[in-house]
Amino acid sequence: MYLTTRGLVLRVTDYNDRDSLLTLLTPNHGKLTVKARGLRRKNSPLSAPCQLLAYGEFTLFEYRGSYSINEAVSIELFLQLRRDLQKLSLGIYFAQVTEVLSQEDMPSPELLSLTLNCLHMLSIGASEAKTKAVFELRAGCLAGYMPDLSGCHLCGSDMPDFFDLSAGVLECSRCRSFEPSGIRLPVSAGTVQAMQYISSCESKRLFSFDLGDENMLQLSQITEAYLTTQLERGFSTLDFYKSLLI
Repeated sequence: MYLTTRGLVLRVTDYNDRDSLLTLLTPNHGKLTVKARGLRRKNSPLSAPCQLLAYGEFTLFEYRGSYSINEAVSIELFLQLRRDLQKLSLGIYFAQVTEVLSQEDMPSPELLSLTLNCLHMLSIGASEAKTKAVFELRAGCLAGYMPDLSGCHLCGSDMPDFFDLSAGVLECSRCRSFEPSGIRLPVSAGTVQAMQYISSCESKRLFSFDLGDENMLQLSQITEAYLTTQLERGFSTLDFYKSLLI
């Protein structure tokens, strides 16, 4: 049986001397593991559409629950992104997070669209801190980790001072002593507004907000810490990206 689908290559793993295994994120079939026969051969016609972070259309042959690529055509290779190691490493971090959050046989059109959108923004020179923050918070929301950003979760104040990474709630300074456990990061009013916007706006307007440099740095730190706290894991690709910033 043949299946034709669009997909983003999230991972490429050597299978043997000639073949590779690809992890694809597709809109209607979720995450798929597929074999790319002959990909490691010189001048393979699959080289471009089957490289990491390539978005393309794939014709897959399914046999006994396993998929192999019959044909693949590139749609977007994000060439500008590949010319900058720092941006490329951030894009690969997005792919690693997306792989963790996606599931097999679970349609993922919104997560796929978000990842493609953020890769595009990196390619056209958008702020890395802003793109990273948007991806981390929105991806977390899509995966079910929607924070409560309506106000202090204890007294309801709309002037919170801290964000609780474990509970995903806001808290004001006068209530902080009542809940001593957990890790809380300082949060400004501007950062809260940005988080509210990212978590609830239409997908096509995700980047239509402005934030000063100081608040943008705080936003990026909070979204990163929140996502890794909720997933209870780190990411080697993120560590590598951050090593390039030093």
